[in-house]
Amino acid sequence: MKPDSSSSVLNSRSRPRQRHSGGLVTPDWPAFSSHPLSALSLLSSQEDYRSEENEEFGPVFIQEPDDVIFPLDSDEKKVVLHCEARGNPLPTYRWYINGTELDTEADYRYSFIDGNLIITNASEITDYGKYHCKAENSFGTVLSRDALLQFAYLGAFSGKTRGGVSVREGQGVVLMCTPPPHSPEIIYSWVFNEFPSFVAEDSRRFISQDTGNLYISKVQPADVGSYICLVKNTVTNARVLSPPTPLTMKTDGVMGEYEPKIEVHFPTSVLAAKGVTVRLECFALGNPVPTITWRKINGNIPKKARLRKSQAVLEIPNIQLEDSGTYECKAENPRGGTAFKGHLQVYTLPQWTRMINDTQMDSGEKLQWECKATGRPRPTYRWLRNGLPLTSQDRIEIVNGELTIHKVQQMDSGMYQCVAENKYGATYSNAELKILASAPVFVPNPIRVIATLGKDVSIECKPRASPKPRITWKRGDRRIQPNKRIMLLRNNTLRIVNSSRADEGSYVCRAENQLGSAELTAILWVKEAMRVELSPTRVEVTVGESVVLSCKATHDTSLDVAFQWFFNQKPINFQQDGGHFEYVQTQSSTVDLMIRNILLKHAGKYGCQAQTSADTVFAEAELLVRGPPGPPGVVIVEEITDTTATLSWTRGLDNHSPISTYNLQARSPFSLGWQTVKTDPDPVTGDMESAIAVELNPWVEYEFRVVASNAIGTGDPSAPSRAVRTKEAVPSVAPANVSGGNGRRHELVISWEPVSEEFQNGEGFGYIVAFRANGTRGWKEKMVTSADSTTYKYRDETFPPLTPFEVKVGVYNNKGDGPFSKVVIIHSAEGEPRDAPSDVKANSVSSSEIRVTWKPPSPGPGRPRGYEVSYWKDTEQEESGKKQRTVKNETSMVLTGLEGNSLYLITVKGFNSIGQGPASAAVTAKTRKAPPAQPPTNLMWIQDGNNVTLSWDPVKAKDNESDVIGYMVLLKQEGRGHNQVTRTINPSTTLSLPEGGTYTIEVRALSEGGEGAVSSQVRVVTSSGVRAKNNQCSVHCLPQSLTWTALLLVLLVPSASW
Repeated sequence: MKPDSSSSVLNSRSRPRQRHSGGLVTPDWPAFSSHPLSALSLLSSQEDYRSEENEEFGPVFIQEPDDVIFPLDSDEKKVVLHCEARGNPLPTYRWYINGTELDTEADYRYSFIDGNLIITNASEITDYGKYHCKAENSFGTVLSRDALLQFAYLGAFSGKTRGGVSVREGQGVVLMCTPPPHSPEIIYSWVFNEFPSFVAEDSRRFISQDTGNLYISKVQPADVGSYICLVKNTVTNARVLSPPTPLTMKTDGVMGEYEPKIEVHFPTSVLAAKGVTVRLECFALGNPVPTITWRKINGNIPKKARLRKSQAVLEIPNIQLEDSGTYECKAENPRGGTAFKGHLQVYTLPQWTRMINDTQMDSGEKLQWECKATGRPRPTYRWLRNGLPLTSQDRIEIVNGELTIHKVQQMDSGMYQCVAENKYGATYSNAELKILASAPVFVPNPIRVIATLGKDVSIECKPRASPKPRITWKRGDRRIQPNKRIMLLRNNTLRIVNSSRADEGSYVCRAENQLGSAELTAILWVKEAMRVELSPTRVEVTVGESVVLSCKATHDTSLDVAFQWFFNQKPINFQQDGGHFEYVQTQSSTVDLMIRNILLKHAGKYGCQAQTSADTVFAEAELLVRGPPGPPGVVIVEEITDTTATLSWTRGLDNHSPISTYNLQARSPFSLGWQTVKTDPDPVTGDMESAIAVELNPWVEYEFRVVASNAIGTGDPSAPSRAVRTKEAVPSVAPANVSGGNGRRHELVISWEPVSEEFQNGEGFGYIVAFRANGTRGWKEKMVTSADSTTYKYRDETFPPLTPFEVKVGVYNNKGDGPFSKVVIIHSAEGEPRDAPSDVKANSVSSSEIRVTWKPPSPGPGRPRGYEVSYWKDTEQEESGKKQRTVKNETSMVLTGLEGNSLYLITVKGFNSIGQGPASAAVTAKTRKAPPAQPPTNLMWIQDGNNVTLSWDPVKAKDNESDVIGYMVLLKQEGRGHNQVTRTINPSTTLSLPEGGTYTIEVRALSEGGEGAVSSQVRVVTSSGVRAKNNQCSVHCLPQSLTWTALLLVLLVPSASW
């Protein structure tokens, strides 16, 4: 392609084919260009030569047909193949099957909807094959890729009875599936005896997904039965079952051992597309059952490979070119072995690495297109023009993927396709070639150009024309002759150096070719240069303050001026940064930049750019921000001891305020975050870059960081140093809270709070427990080697209970012994209680309760901390009895939940933290008889005002029940929690009702065995919640009526009021 050497804007240019937009994109073609700081067009925008809506172009595929597998048993009887292209004019479509055009008029089964092909009542016989569509309009024709239409179906097995197979035990057998006609692939499985009992595959049994056969390497008696082959279509999911194949066992002996024989294996040559999953099968018959192993000849089996089905299948997912090679499976048993080899070859479809793009050219130019694709096997190339093969002839040269057309002509316009293909597929790259022919046209015309006095200015002349036009410039009636100040550039641009007022006026560019001519008039104005003042030019502020920068432009008043603010050469986004920056227009030629609540990040260069149609001027100011220091540089631990660390660092930014001090901080696994450490010297002044952290703990891992401060504040910390551990030292902290006591008889129990790992100061940490009996001189010392220990027990049966000891606990590690704690007095254990409680008594309280009391044993060692009461019926064993413990050191307890009229045996024993003491002698107590089960009946009551007289039939206890000693009457007012209880020895009583309300009354018999069953409930209501008058009286009864001569008789049912 030739370089752009003329003013023609219709020189050859390329653009990519865009598959998903409505039209092709064409570049803007400005009428002129000027130096950035000299002249600008007054026109802010220019029309495109053609808008997308009006641009005419050839067909571009949006959707091409894809392969289709259509189920023959589908309820939807239509096959749809998709084809859609955009273009202007709209494309029309044709469809082809196996290269032959489909005729919709001759075959009613074919129809088009837009570009899509609809096939009604499709059948495999007439419609199986490769389809492609052709899209065409007045600019050319393109062919789609091929799409294969297949049909999915699964026939039925032959109904013919299958003969039985008889083998000896230990022999191998192959059961044939012989699948019915089908398309596409099917999945095989086998049913044993009856559905759904499927044959499970293992090292002895294998179902080949290539042949469908069932292989049993060594038959066992359990294998005898009926076998049915089940096949499933992978598209339709249809399933069919074969007739059964009986497998029987011969009785003439057992098959001896024999060497493996490979019955099923992958082909000697396997072809696989890149990216698919490859399954290689290998299974052998043999006795004993053979073992299958795999290897790759001259290489390793890919790590991603998996062995399936007891190693009978080698599965390689996402196959790649490097996975090609020769693979071997080997079957072995103790009798021998055999192997099979096959070659796996991976192929790839062609894929583009370089495609062709739409191109527009002037007639007579040279077209060079090249397309490249990768693939295995290596693809070949062919070219199509408007859907027809293109070959080398006359001006056309084709060499593989390169197309050259010399001196293109209008007849060469059209749609071109480069096809890269190998035996496994093809891919298409499409482009449109337009050969242009037009008389020169200038848009816009005329134009105005504004130049700055003393600056250079350029006036472009770029007509749309094809072929390229001849260009001439004139001013007024005179043709312009180039000189030192006025130059004609190679691209036909007129350039004026050091423009002056004398250069103002009209300039005409004339363009002419064999199709016509046109002129462009450019009016040149020369204006004074603009000046910009930005103040202040340098300003210092402190973080949090605000500042205003003012920008004033002095310019030709006939021109409008526009301002833009920059920060460090980047435009300020006032919407995004509005929290800190504000644009303020004070006058037409003056603008301010207000910066509020300044942060350190706002320090830098601020620029004001003023722009007119004549020139652009930029002024800059510097803002310095004083703030807290930045983080110091890397912290290095120069030297470490057991309690100190020498640190060094590099200075960070002082942010225009001198650093006054540094603060050293440390963090360890035992600290709550970062903590300030003591230093030497103290303080660490701002001119220092090293210091010593002191009073650290030995044998602790620390990280260090440094924080700088100045007069404005404290800055961010440095990055942490590497973690370092201080040296070991003798422990310096003794255990705290040494105490003890309790334990079993003759034991001295000593306890303490363990020393934190932070203060163990080194490895091999432990405790030294020292003790001596009060009044003796020598200390006994015992080593406790566990750093987590909190207790030590010493046993000596020679010392009596509660013997006082002096005790202290020290620490040690590999460096030596540390300090002891203060001496404390600890008593040896007093032991479990020695004596049983005395004076144990038990008295029956009711039919379910017995009260037990006792006295504590004599004072002395082994004092009880509580008591345990055991009880059981005289008809039971003591071991089956129940136990209850007192909450504290109480000397009484009420046993509840007992059976009535039963004799219980009861013992009491003391206990403490050491154990239990002896039990007291058993005492007996008999629970009382149960209360009467019969409730009071025949309740009658008289309501007289606020008084209720109540009576009932006496309750008679049965022989096994406690005698009645009285009655309890419960009066409850509904809606309130207050209850009134009245006890009486007679079967009647009088109750006084509080003023107003609804009441319920219940009656129970009382006995030595407790309360009896409750009566039916009586419900009494006072009139309207007001005290009943004395002359209002009624008689009620439950469950029968009574007649009173002088009173009104009312009959009520239980719980009802009249």
